Amino acid sequence: MSDREDRFSGKQWFLIALLFTVALINYFDRQSLSVVAPKVQADLHLSDMGYAHIISTFLFASTIAYGVSGFLSDWLGTRRSMMFFVGWWSLAEAATAFASSVWMLALARFCLGLGEPGLWVAAPKAVGESFDEKQRALAIGIYTMGATAGAIIALPVIVAVTTHLPWKSIFLLDGLMGLLWIPLWLWCYRGYGGARMEGKTAAAAGTGEVLRRSSTWKLLVARSLTDPVWYFFLFWFPKYLNSARHLPMTQLAKIGWVVYFGAGLGTLAGGLLSRWLIRGGMQVGFAYRWTMLVAALLVPLSPLAALVPGYTLSVAIASIIALAHMAWLVTLTATIVELYPSEQVGKAAGLIAMGSGFGGMLSSEVVGYLVTHGGYTPVFFLMAILHPIAIALLWPVYKQGRSMILQAAQAGAV
Repeated sequence: MSDREDRFSGKQWFLIALLFTVALINYFDRQSLSVVAPKVQADLHLSDMGYAHIISTFLFASTIAYGVSGFLSDWLGTRRSMMFFVGWWSLAEAATAFASSVWMLALARFCLGLGEPGLWVAAPKAVGESFDEKQRALAIGIYTMGATAGAIIALPVIVAVTTHLPWKSIFLLDGLMGLLWIPLWLWCYRGYGGARMEGKTAAAAGTGEVLRRSSTWKLLVARSLTDPVWYFFLFWFPKYLNSARHLPMTQLAKIGWVVYFGAGLGTLAGGLLSRWLIRGGMQVGFAYRWTMLVAALLVPLSPLAALVPGYTLSVAIASIIALAHMAWLVTLTATIVELYPSEQVGKAAGLIAMGSGFGGMLSSEVVGYLVTHGGYTPVFFLMAILHPIAIALLWPVYKQGRSMILQAAQAGAV
């Protein structure tokens, strides 16, 4: 495999840049509530358990949306479905600014949850339609890094903005950024053959075939087990540093972003490690399996984040966990693009991602209960075992060689 074959074209780089940017906006919007949570809780008289319920509301909507988004993406096509998803969640984010009660806040975050998952269904389709198999894992890793970039800049930017303006103003600014992105997307994503695979062609793609494949259910369960680790560090870790480590908001803004920087490195590490293994002659499926194993072996360090004496070490360990999880997630996403034909990728990605919502909803309630009754330490121990369980479940999915996997995929037998 030559370097020239791996190289992205200028148009591909621009597409990756757009996907990176919208992933950044997506996670900035998602992270915004957790950063201003203390102010929101004070204004709306919201307890920690109530905050957990708000997160669960968002995740419940996400679970529904993941399943529906896959069908919408295959039916509308990548270009139009992405426009719809981004427009919807941007309006929902802006609507959060007008929440004057817990119920209004819950409704706004529910609507946000209906829109945001569409990105993570449509983006893999865009990669599958626009990049060859040697490039896909790295392309997915690069645009996924936008999500962690959004989480990184959310802390200092939102703290800076809400220091001078009401906390509600950040949601209006977030929504505006998403709406401004849409024209660039419509201009860029033209001319790709896969983008026009709409209507009857997409509707005819075998939903039953996707559901019958054991890999669909194994990947779904794997996401339900492992995504709660990321949700914990996204929604709860800033609160942990503030309430359990007694870190002031100003100090939190200076150091909290490091966790998400580690996650960003993980998105690149997952793509680069798998590509390195593939270039070394390893079959694609095996390269993905070993990349995910390496990630799964790092996550059990999680309890140390709660046990070390200083917050600096706690943040460093949390950064390693975040790096490992994002390398895992990028590789799992690339696995979906590899295992399923293009006309099924949207449905498969959406159905598998429903596991993220199910796991997230359950874990949010569990974390809220544990934090209320036992503190954060038991949560860190729980997070340590989830990835090892998931890799044991997924190991058989990669036993076949790449050619056998593709042959089985075409027959709907995997």
